[in-house]
Amino acid sequence: MIEMQDVWKTYPDGTHALKGVSVKVDRNEFVYVVGPSGAGKSTFMKLMYREERPTKGSIFVNGFNLEKLKQRKIPYVRRNIGVIFQDYRLLPKLTVFENVAFAMEVIEAPKKIIKKRTLEVLELVRLKDKIHSLPTQLSGGEQQRVAIARAIVNNPAVIIADEPTGNLDPDTSWGIMKLMEEINFRGTTIVMATHNKEIVNTIRKRVLAIEQGTIVRDEARGDYGYEN
Repeated sequence: MIEMQDVWKTYPDGTHALKGVSVKVDRNEFVYVVGPSGAGKSTFMKLMYREERPTKGSIFVNGFNLEKLKQRKIPYVRRNIGVIFQDYRLLPKLTVFENVAFAMEVIEAPKKIIKKRTLEVLELVRLKDKIHSLPTQLSGGEQQRVAIARAIVNNPAVIIADEPTGNLDPDTSWGIMKLMEEINFRGTTIVMATHNKEIVNTIRKRVLAIEQGTIVRDEARGDYGYEN
């Protein structure tokens, strides 16, 4: 599903964000990515949806070699990768329905299918009663659920979630995690970067710990391992 082989990432200022990372994530896995701030987690995540490119090494996602991917193929690959951000990144002038439907419109899905699928995922994230609301009329937790709906509306094989509970209160965070577990149960692979010690230690999944650009720990049903 996802494989990195001896991946290095060095930025123009000389910062070595990743140093020889090799890791494999199987289909239907749920993986936490943890580590101190500045350890290389965000770079690790961005490489998986080709927001960044490695300085050296190979990255395979869902059968595609991202390093050798032709520019015209990138949108096709990204259809199979849903991305969830800490700051939601919703389009402020579009309604909840329009924000989610937009992800299908850009791949030119038929209008009937867009409407049906958008309503399905909004029901899954329990926001069907908010379809006409604008992002500013929603709570932080509701906005994040819209972002999740947008990420899953095209039935991606992989979800990359970068601190999806980072801006949320504890109760709302648990609600988001239950939703993420349900999405994983339905067959989607999830890779989630987080600083939330309580979530990692309670909802036990595989843990990858990154420090100074290298994977220092890879444990099935691991714990967080750091003090917040």
